[in-house]
Amino acid sequence: MRKEARFWEALEGRKVKCLLCPRSCTLNTGQRGFCRVRANLDGVLYAVGYGETVSLAMDPMEKKPLYHFYPGSYILSLGCNGCNLACLFCQNWQISQSDVPTTYVSPERLVDLAVKHRSIGLCFTYSEPLIWFEYILDAAKVGRPRGLKMVLVTNGIINPEPLGELLPWIDAMNVDLKSMNPDFYRKLSLGPFRDTVLHTIEEAHKAGVWVEVTNLVIPGHNDSKGELEELVDWLSALSPSIPVHFSRFFPHYRLDDVPPTPVGTLAMAWEMAREKLEYVYVGNVWNPQWATTYCPDCGETLIVREGYSQPRINLKNGSCPSCGRTIPVVM
Repeated sequence: MRKEARFWEALEGRKVKCLLCPRSCTLNTGQRGFCRVRANLDGVLYAVGYGETVSLAMDPMEKKPLYHFYPGSYILSLGCNGCNLACLFCQNWQISQSDVPTTYVSPERLVDLAVKHRSIGLCFTYSEPLIWFEYILDAAKVGRPRGLKMVLVTNGIINPEPLGELLPWIDAMNVDLKSMNPDFYRKLSLGPFRDTVLHTIEEAHKAGVWVEVTNLVIPGHNDSKGELEELVDWLSALSPSIPVHFSRFFPHYRLDDVPPTPVGTLAMAWEMAREKLEYVYVGNVWNPQWATTYCPDCGETLIVREGYSQPRINLKNGSCPSCGRTIPVVM
């Protein structure tokens, strides 16, 4: 399926320039952009991956991870081929960096499936959803009136104008902030776009979208205490209530010669971040303490998570039952 793309301009000689993300791909007729799902067809830019779905599953919200957004719920999750980055450590490189067979799912069919399976909403994930801009927007316009929540798990790389159009239709996002060092993005993700990611987080937060942030901690690349402190300082200045998830790295794809993140590094990040951020978690390692939500004021245990089993929630009308502090959890 294909649909004429949004956010592009025509150039001389039937060339087109894509304006969806800061890569600004300039394409001759017949060429596809870096993301592989936007193509110049006879001088017109098309979203050639529109609705072409590689995976469709009911996932627990905690898998996204979103810990403060409808905890314990399940959400219909889907993804496409392609990405506007090329991370050497990509966990889903089979679909982000190559093409696998797809099935077309119309926005109407997608929403019907979500309602049928009693999903809380739709989550666009697995590869990079922002390159699916037109499809997400159309699905949201069908799904929102039927009570569905719209969720993105994203690298955050999109230009300001399309971001501004999309945000009113999005309820929650987990944004992958890979590093505070622009060189990390250039060398390991093949894109100098750190500032774009920061802008996306800022604008989504200001727009009232529920935002959580994930940082994959890679030994020797973004795991120094100084760099992790910089990330924590930036987030805490934006809002100390934004949950952050430090995730353990395992050798993968083209970064298979780097060892797993030492548990001690993750412990350091968790302890350090909790000095300035109210909700800090660690993923890809079994430690229930690091997946538990505590009251920032009195330390009361509020939400206990063990894997993807149903979390145990200890809140009273959205507040800590011990001291009465309001806890930012969307329910």
